[in-house]
Order: sequence, then structure tokens, then C-alpha cells
Amino acid sequence: MLPVALAAGLLEHGYGAGAVGLAMASTAAAFAGLVVFGGVIADRFSTRKLMIGADLVRLGTQSLAAVLFYSGHVVLWEICAIGFANGVAGAVFQPGVASTVPRLAADIQGANGAIRIAESAAQLAGPAVAGLLVGFASPGGVFAAHAATYAVSALCLLLLRLPPLPAGMDPAAGHGSGTFKADLVEGWREFRARTWLWGVIAVWCLYMIAVWGPTVPLVATEVVQQHGPRSYGLINSALGAGTVVGGFLALRLRPRRMLRAGAVALFAFVWFPAAVGAGLGVPLMAAGAAVAGAGMSFWGVMWATSVQTQVPPDVLNRIHAYDVAGSLAMMPVGQALAGPAASALGAGHVLLVSAAISLVVPTALLAVPAIRDLIRADARPPARPPGAAAGPGRAHPERR
Repeated sequence: MLPVALAAGLLEHGYGAGAVGLAMASTAAAFAGLVVFGGVIADRFSTRKLMIGADLVRLGTQSLAAVLFYSGHVVLWEICAIGFANGVAGAVFQPGVASTVPRLAADIQGANGAIRIAESAAQLAGPAVAGLLVGFASPGGVFAAHAATYAVSALCLLLLRLPPLPAGMDPAAGHGSGTFKADLVEGWREFRARTWLWGVIAVWCLYMIAVWGPTVPLVATEVVQQHGPRSYGLINSALGAGTVVGGFLALRLRPRRMLRAGAVALFAFVWFPAAVGAGLGVPLMAAGAAVAGAGMSFWGVMWATSVQTQVPPDVLNRIHAYDVAGSLAMMPVGQALAGPAASALGAGHVLLVSAAISLVVPTALLAVPAIRDLIRADARPPARPPGAAAGPGRAHPERR
């Protein structure tokens, strides 16, 4: 719901695409800049308590945003400050997600597929509801509803029954008892040792700065200005419907080389920025968003499952934090540059450039052998007995 509320609310109060981009970038910048530290904290303390605390903080900040929009007192720096606080809370929350899934699920790919479908169902309904709330009430109503979702999340986490951690991984038993800096360095060393991991993140920086970063605010402003918030809600709902389809595909398909299959699916994203940039009309924009959502969703499940199954559990929170930080590091740059680029070239032209680069990204992923040839963890041959020859090119496949 949040992109609808931000775009409609800021446009309603006289701001433009640049302001929408800055408001979104404030959250992304804080999140990307601090999530690595959140990963270390998550490996040292109870992830559930950290996640609940982060939800309660965001309940407060989004409630404050609702009050500001209801009162009509909307100042850009205040909205950006609220977004920054949300990003800090998200940086504390997110690392615990990666380690919670393997604790609960025997079939990790199936669990990630189910999570993707659940998120997509919310994405399908959320923008449509937001469009109705903006149309019949105000953006403040969207922020109030958004705040309530964090209360629901905190309650669900409180009631969740988690199995106990192994003795060596329980923070209460001394795990993560080294210095904060030492834990940070260990996480970086483990991250850097896996070529497939940092290779994807390096390519993803291009994706965030040139594709996703500008696409989100420019699609929001273009559609809201030309077709209204309800149409933007419809297009976002189509994106959500596509991600549901991608999640179901990820539940059924079990490719041996998961990242290769995911990269091929990423080619589908081109239809989202291309349709909006070309001004093809709301039905075709929605169709492009649905196809793009399916490709992104399938890639997301393949990537999350690869990280959760290829990385040792005792460093997973930190590795996931480096993954998230690297993945999102360039997104606020892309969001912040979206407004100036649109002013200079036109929003449609910027979106068409993003569409072209969205084809370059999966091509680059497939060009890296360590990425395209990574074998899923449960498809590898059993470990050889000590002293047995490993065979050429088979040593430490998870670190390649």
C-alpha cells in the first residue's frame, strides 16, 4: 500500500516525481546502509525479539505519518525522516527472516514459494485497497492501515512457536560472543568466499540503480498523474497477481541449477517498464506488470533458497544481511536520480532505458559460470569418504 499512499499523498500536496523518489529513497538508504549491522545483531541476540521490536517501531512511525497526512501538515523532510526510521527498523527485522525459514521448514524451497505466494496475495489486494482508500478517504487512511499491519506482524511473531536452536547457535549459550567487529569481519569473509553470491550482488547493483530504482517512483508518478491512483492500484495488483503465479511455479519446478533458471525468468521483467514507458494504456501496463511479477517472483524463490541452503546456519543472518545490503545498496541512488533524469529526458524515455537494461542484467548473470552452474544443495552427490579423490572441479562447490 505504501507506494500508492506516498505517490498520491505527496502529489496531492504539490510535490512531484523527485519528492516521491526521495521519500522512497530515505527508507531504502537507511535499510541498505544498516542491515549489515542488523545481521551481526541478529546472530548475537534473539531474532524474534528484535523483529517484534522493529515492528513496534514501525507501528509508531506509520501512525505518525497518518496523523501528518490527516492534518494536512505534509513537509517533505518529515516524511523522509519517518522513512529513514522505517529503514532502520527494517534493517533490524530483515536478517532474522533468513534464519527463521530453515528452522521451521523441512522443504526450504517449498517454504519460500509459499512465502512468495502469501506476500503476492497481499501485494495483489494491498494496492487495490490503497487506491480505494485514497479515492474515497485520503492518503492518511492508507498510512493508518499500513501501521496496523505492523501490529498484526508483531502479534504473529509473538505467537509463533519456534524449535530450539542447536546448542552452538543459541545466542544465550554464547554464540556470537566475540567482538562486534570480529563477527562483522567473519561475515564478510564468508560472503566473499562464494563467487556465486557476490557475483549476483555485483550484477544486482546495476539492476537496482538502472532498473528497479527508477521504475518504482516513475511508474507511480506517471500512472497516478495520467490515469489516477485507482489505475496505479490496479497495475500494482496485476504485479501481485503475476508474483502469485511465479510463486506457484517455484513450488512445482525444481531445477538442478536454480540460479540459471531464475536468471532466465528475469528476462520477463522487461515488459513492466517498457509498457509504462511506451504509454500502452492501463490494460497493457497491467499485463506487462503481471508477466514481470511472475519472472521476479520465480527468481526470488530460487535466490532465497540458494542462500538459505548453501550457507552455513551459524553465519546465515550475517550473510543474508550482506546479501540484502548489496542487493539494495544502489536502489536509493536509482530512486533519487529518477526525478532529475525524468526532468531531463522525460519519464517515458527513462523507463524505456530501464527496460533495455533489464535485459542486460540476466544476460550478465548467465555469463558467470559460478552463477549459472551452481548445483542445488540437495542435488549434489553424497560426500566422499576421507582420502577419496574429489574429481576435477568438485572441491567446495558451495564456495564457487
